[in-house]
Amino acid sequence: MQTQQRDLVIAGARVFDGRSEQVAENQGVWVSADRIRRVGPVDEVLREASTAADPRVLDAAGATVVPGLINMHVHLDLALPGDLARVAMLDDPALALHMAEEARLSLLAGVTSVRLTGTYGHIDFALRDSIDSGRTLGPRIFTAGQLVCSTGGHGWQRSREADGPAGFAAAVRDQIKHGADFIKLSLSGGMAGEHEKVTTSQLRDDELDAVLEIAHAWGRKVTAHAGPAIPTMEAIRRGLDCVEHGYELTDELCRLMVERGVTYVPTITVTRCREFFNRHRMPVWMQDRALAWGDRHWESLETAIRHGVSIALGSDMLPHAEFDGTSATVRELEFMVQAGMTPHAALTAATSTGADWLGKGATIGCVREGAFADLLLVAGDPLADISAMRELSLIVKGGRTVLDQHA
Repeated sequence: MQTQQRDLVIAGARVFDGRSEQVAENQGVWVSADRIRRVGPVDEVLREASTAADPRVLDAAGATVVPGLINMHVHLDLALPGDLARVAMLDDPALALHMAEEARLSLLAGVTSVRLTGTYGHIDFALRDSIDSGRTLGPRIFTAGQLVCSTGGHGWQRSREADGPAGFAAAVRDQIKHGADFIKLSLSGGMAGEHEKVTTSQLRDDELDAVLEIAHAWGRKVTAHAGPAIPTMEAIRRGLDCVEHGYELTDELCRLMVERGVTYVPTITVTRCREFFNRHRMPVWMQDRALAWGDRHWESLETAIRHGVSIALGSDMLPHAEFDGTSATVRELEFMVQAGMTPHAALTAATSTGADWLGKGATIGCVREGAFADLLLVAGDPLADISAMRELSLIVKGGRTVLDQHA
């Protein structure tokens, strides 16, 4: 079980609260138990925190406090053609241990919350509960349960296949029965399916309607793996809440997303990660397909930025995966800025935007009094140079220090 730690005061840092355009300088952040008790001018916070029993005061002058990162597209059981195919061969006990270790490594990369967008079986629910209870070290988990797809649809090997409105309704109800926080479906083909095309629509309108009707009636949002523009646009018109990947976003589609308040999780790393593909010996057909979509995918992200679409960070690659000298999560941040987002907008995408979509904007993805103490301390100023996120000196999740280079 998690043990109680001393109160912590991070003193003298600049603070990005997850939303505000302006970064506050020379601030104090007082952490007590699992919450942020006070944020404000450092002298005031130190004075108030002096009433606590032996608080630890960390001199953070020149550093920046940001909220713990939220990665909105994660598969802790990621299994892909090549070396990662071995993950699909693990039995349930071995897979549970594998996922727990991936969760631990994700937290140590500064990701304090993840949205699992399709997981084999129901191990994700047990892992979520174990982390919440403090028995297992990892980020907060919000999960869709199994990906829902048509027979032979994208990700069918480790998903809940269904056909027809009744079949899809039953599949959605089954995920909710086991504790799904939201629903994920495959709207089209993808990169990792050898016998499919990215541009192929894989759901009929009545099947999609069944998913949306049941999920929304039960208070769950729906997100979709989506490639081509036309079926994606139709899904949004019918009530889709979030688009994953969006390889073919157009001006018209982005305007509709803004109008309907639909969030976009670009996962831009997946079409420009040759280093990752080579390291894990992905087959040539998959590498060629993914990398060939790189330019169009990048154009989609640029289009979404230009139209002001709500964008949340998601890597698809494991959050901690080594990529271009950093983690996949931080590399995704850097790509967002390279595509036209300001560092502020990118950090917002990695914090409060995801929290808001999850309905947790008051408690995660922010540095505010009463919120969970999910905090990162960055040596430099990521609002001036997003690559400063490569250097994390402190990671706190729920008041528990999990990485500390100041001790």
